[in-house]
Amino acid sequence: MVWLKHLSADLTDPPEVVGGKAHGLVLLHRLGLPVPAGFVVTTEACRAFLHDSLPDGFWSSLASAVDTLGAPLVSVRSGAAVSMPGMMDTILTVPPDAVPEAVRSVFASWHTPRARTYRTLHDIPHDLGTAVIVQRMVFGDRDEHSGSGVAFSRDPDTGARTPFGEVLFGHQGSAVVSGTSLTRPLSALAREPAVWQDLLAALDLLERHYRDACYVEFTYESGTLWLLQVRPGRFAGAAAVRLAVDLADEGVIGRDEALVRVSPEDLRHVRTPRLVAGAEVLGRGTGVCPGVAVGRVAVTADEAVRMAVGGPVVLVRPETSPDDIRGLAAATGVVTARGGPASHAAVVARSMGKPAVVGLAALEVGRESVVVGGRTVGVGEVVSLDGTSGAVVLGAAEVVAGGADGSVRRLLGWVDDVVGAASGDDADRLRAAQVELRRA
Repeated sequence: MVWLKHLSADLTDPPEVVGGKAHGLVLLHRLGLPVPAGFVVTTEACRAFLHDSLPDGFWSSLASAVDTLGAPLVSVRSGAAVSMPGMMDTILTVPPDAVPEAVRSVFASWHTPRARTYRTLHDIPHDLGTAVIVQRMVFGDRDEHSGSGVAFSRDPDTGARTPFGEVLFGHQGSAVVSGTSLTRPLSALAREPAVWQDLLAALDLLERHYRDACYVEFTYESGTLWLLQVRPGRFAGAAAVRLAVDLADEGVIGRDEALVRVSPEDLRHVRTPRLVAGAEVLGRGTGVCPGVAVGRVAVTADEAVRMAVGGPVVLVRPETSPDDIRGLAAATGVVTARGGPASHAAVVARSMGKPAVVGLAALEVGRESVVVGGRTVGVGEVVSLDGTSGAVVLGAAEVVAGGADGSVRRLLGWVDDVVGAASGDDADRLRAAQVELRRA
């Protein structure tokens, strides 16, 4: 059984074997895009490790594979078949002789409490195991022409055809997703024209391959772009509707496929609730998951879990980490002082469909209260947040439903073409249209 596989264009194993991250890296290789040299340790090896059944020669084979990279430092990253953002270990700047120690750590992180909690919340089987990707390190903090970031080919909040994301100049990628550093909008990368143009070209090529929006993680070192991860964009709600309609208008997909791509749940959430103007605004951050959340303030994950038994809770943190997963699951919404659209809080909130506001710079979090813009709000007091506008207000603010935009109306027109005046709400009619299309 081959448990170590070099990342190359001719690697054909499915994500269940090499993990979703490595599967994406193989695609990048195949498309001729820049990827640091590396190899993947398969999910089968992880399962064997967890059952104490790895063969004696495995670790020597791993050391030999590291030698082929010819790199003084490598990264060792987890990569399960199903995305589990931040739930398992990633270890950077690892000396080659310490790689077996690091791979063991990533394997073992499959069974950490936060990882098990995340899998339970998302119905991911506990026996899959994770792959591990070992790659030559590239350094976003090498010099003044280095940095790291994340990019969507389109805006994940609206679906608009505008590259969207964050960049940190002179930092490694871990600083982007942790939320501990102040990021810049992706467009600021235009100050490095060659890197910017290479990134835009890569996003365009990947969209054409996926016939869908895409997401990438990248580092650029001394003016050279390197791609570290790619996957489809996974938009939801109004953004999913606009994306499907725009792709049909661009001739990338047909109208029938657009109807199948949008879920009835997406259509139910297109009229995103908004806070009514006039409430006492405590502060504004960046809305990263549309919707309104109203609940009592909790400042730790354990507190959120305990308080949620008695009603809705808003988790308020300086930033979140994988250890906060139980609190994020218990809360109806989340607010953080630091971080941007790619921070841990933002990514997990989107995956759970929870309204979230990040980067609320005026926020200070204490043990028994929070201070926002000079106003003290105690633990247990009620606040409301708008995951679209980024507003956080005091009390249970009045909420109104948003209206359907042009993309929604056009999609519903296509539904009419398939099922006519079928009864039911918009989501039910879309589901009926999808049934008809699949029968055809």
